[in-house]
Amino acid sequence: MRKPRTIFSLIALAGFTSLLLFNFGERVSGYMHFSEAEASGSYAHVVGYWVQPETAHYNPDDNLFMFHMKDEQGTIRKVYYHDTKPASFENAEKLVVEGYLDGEIFVAEHILMKCPSKYSDTNTLQQIPPS
Repeated sequence: MRKPRTIFSLIALAGFTSLLLFNFGERVSGYMHFSEAEASGSYAHVVGYWVQPETAHYNPDDNLFMFHMKDEQGTIRKVYYHDTKPASFENAEKLVVEGYLDGEIFVAEHILMKCPSKYSDTNTLQQIPPS
């Protein structure tokens, strides 16, 4: 009587694990350039830099933040982010946008920012020679 329940539990666990890996696996990818994201046609993580600050714009009616980003190969694309501009966006050294390409526009679902370190060479502790 216990054996069928164990077999059913193992099959259910295997099915759930397969489904989880299948769905999660589509979202997991390494960093790409815009050209690689375009070629793959799938969800992508693109690393780059914010360019053309004068063209960044937030449209409150559509809850849409738009800006241009240059990837590490030098390709510039317009990015749409359906949310407000992230705090400290202007101070970010690098950006990682997660999303997909829709024609020439990268539609970001998430934006990660690498902000400048508050610890720089000028702020490091100085060694005091022993007396």
